[in-house]
Amino acid sequence: MSEFKFVEKKSNLKISFERIAFIFFIFFVISLLFSAKILFLSYNDLPEQKIIKKKENFRSSIIDREGDILAKSVRITNLGIDPKLVVDKKKLLLSLKLLFPNKNFKDQINGKKFFYVKKKISPEKLEAVLKLGEKAFRLEEKIARVYPNGELFSHIIGQIDNDNNGISGLEKSFDYELRSSKEALKLTVDKELQYLIREELAKAEDIFKNVGSAAILMNIHNGEILSMISLPDFDLNKRKNLKDLKYINRATKGVYELGSVFKTFTLAAGINYDVVSPETEFTNLKKKITCNKNSIEEYDNKIPSNLTAEQILIRSGNIGSVRIAQKVGIDNFEDFLVKIGILNQLTFDTDEIGTTQIGKWGKCKLATVAFGHGIATTLLQLTKGYSIVTNGGYEINPTLIKKKYENDKVRLINQDVSNLINPILRKIVSTKEGTAGFANVAGFEVGGKTGTADQPADGEYSKKKINTFASVFPASDPKFALVVMLDEPKPNKEFVYNYRDGRQPYKGNWRNTAGWTTVWVTGQIIDKIGPILATKY
Repeated sequence: MSEFKFVEKKSNLKISFERIAFIFFIFFVISLLFSAKILFLSYNDLPEQKIIKKKENFRSSIIDREGDILAKSVRITNLGIDPKLVVDKKKLLLSLKLLFPNKNFKDQINGKKFFYVKKKISPEKLEAVLKLGEKAFRLEEKIARVYPNGELFSHIIGQIDNDNNGISGLEKSFDYELRSSKEALKLTVDKELQYLIREELAKAEDIFKNVGSAAILMNIHNGEILSMISLPDFDLNKRKNLKDLKYINRATKGVYELGSVFKTFTLAAGINYDVVSPETEFTNLKKKITCNKNSIEEYDNKIPSNLTAEQILIRSGNIGSVRIAQKVGIDNFEDFLVKIGILNQLTFDTDEIGTTQIGKWGKCKLATVAFGHGIATTLLQLTKGYSIVTNGGYEINPTLIKKKYENDKVRLINQDVSNLINPILRKIVSTKEGTAGFANVAGFEVGGKTGTADQPADGEYSKKKINTFASVFPASDPKFALVVMLDEPKPNKEFVYNYRDGRQPYKGNWRNTAGWTTVWVTGQIIDKIGPILATKY
């Protein structure tokens, strides 16, 4: 019996792990290439209008002091057409006519250049367009700037161009910050105050038919501008190339002879250099004087010939103001106007800033500047000057940007100036001898000075007026300056003036002075904004 034996059969076939891995890699590469080919073909089969061209261009928001949005960037879609890709032009024109009945695209579609059908197209309209399945459509997604308040802050915020670059206002001067910071740019302005003041300026245009106006409301202790208006203005959402000079920012860029509002500076300079006091008497004041063959006259011949310095300011005497300035002297008066920011170039948050024009100093220039002629400046510089004269003599820098303030204050002029000037400004509003009774709003203790100035034209003065009222309140402890200007107002013989002291209303007026125009508007403004300022600030 033979013994069973297991014998292992050996084969010549040898399978290694390296060979299996190589074969798997080959199959993987082939699969990957095949999948990529399918995706590529699928991509080319997509309708071309779904290829979106994105343009990232960030700009942070601009907000007011209460956090309300004044400017904001949003994503929008623009719809365009490439005519070269249109297959059936008649069919597309019919479809577009149904979707956009007020537009005619015949010439554009028959042309060769890309054109926009609708910018900032609504989602509903866009959905209807895409359902047409037209490959010639092009969609462009980009960032757009939206201004919820339309024209309300137009001169402050300014404009951007088609590439979202700031070209005016804060959009220009803070272009880098708006592009680079995720934090909103917070302003000092208050939307509610801005609206109310603009509303009263707009009403004034209906009454006095002025060609423009401006107003600045500012905290006299830190320079924060709570409101700044210039009319006419423009809707920031309707981008315009503004070349018409009527759209100039009259609050900061316009340079004007402002008239008798300068008489406050004349008396303030006299007090500061201790050459006059409110009680200083001036006797035998003439009704007319000459300087280099040019005459200087009183605006009202009923002004007495003997007046104190205080009475000269209250009654707005021209000749008396000249006499005060002569006591101050050229060097001191020039130095004083520099200290309060009238003569030196103002540094501000926007580029739209005017420069004071005065010419060469001399005895006649001293005389005319004393009552606000022969010198042209901006409303913003006037507001700064009144703030320093009434806030204790401390330096302030007007600003639109909310920021932290240091406690250190620099005194520029003698504190006695404010202590003595403020009660006089109050009397200009509160007494019958003053010129600003229409601004005597009960409860707000308004003080201020009027200015009526003929505007120069072709080397001489015309009949066109700039009427200004520079006010501060409350006069016993001033917190706010409100300066209002009307450009070329006209007297209204049908307008009914209601006196604040209860006198019989007065209809019709032939006078074209600040006391009968700008002061009236200022009183209406303070009526509206006074309660807000009293409770919020």
